[in-house]
Amino acid sequence: MSSLVKEDLNKKLFRSLGQRLHEFIEVECPGPHRFYLCASVTKGKEVQISMVKRFRVGLEENYEISEKWFLKDLEMIDGKEADADNPWFDMHFKKVYSWEAYSCASKYAFVRKLNKLNETYLKKDLKFVNFDFTYINSESLWSTNNGDCVVLAKVCFYASNLLCLSLCPLPLIG
Repeated sequence: MSSLVKEDLNKKLFRSLGQRLHEFIEVECPGPHRFYLCASVTKGKEVQISMVKRFRVGLEENYEISEKWFLKDLEMIDGKEADADNPWFDMHFKKVYSWEAYSCASKYAFVRKLNKLNETYLKKDLKFVNFDFTYINSESLWSTNNGDCVVLAKVCFYASNLLCLSLCPLPLIG
């Protein structure tokens, strides 16, 4: 489902602005509309972070950017609690913006992508606090381009192997 939303956002909003959408997450906001926090790259190779409002006109989904910032202006991202399954995070620009992601996994996916875009386009010393860096660092064993589904698959694979090994009788030596 999220890939369909991403494709729709890219087609209806970001391409018309001459940008390419790299990542988005749904964030909780009061009211009848859905909001997405999006990371895109402009034709001038600037990384932009946008707050996008989704609304319907008849049967048609429409999107509009309600706020935008540039990654170069981002001073810090605070994950609130590194040791808890917590969807809250703050982004520090000239002002601090607090967000609640749809899930902790989506928060980490978004932050991983911002880190990757920073490494690719800015190479700025971007500060991450209160995150488990194993899941943010692109060099990490657990971090892949396929995101959290691959992480979950790896964990399940290892867990099933451990279960099988614990159920198998050990041969008697002697």
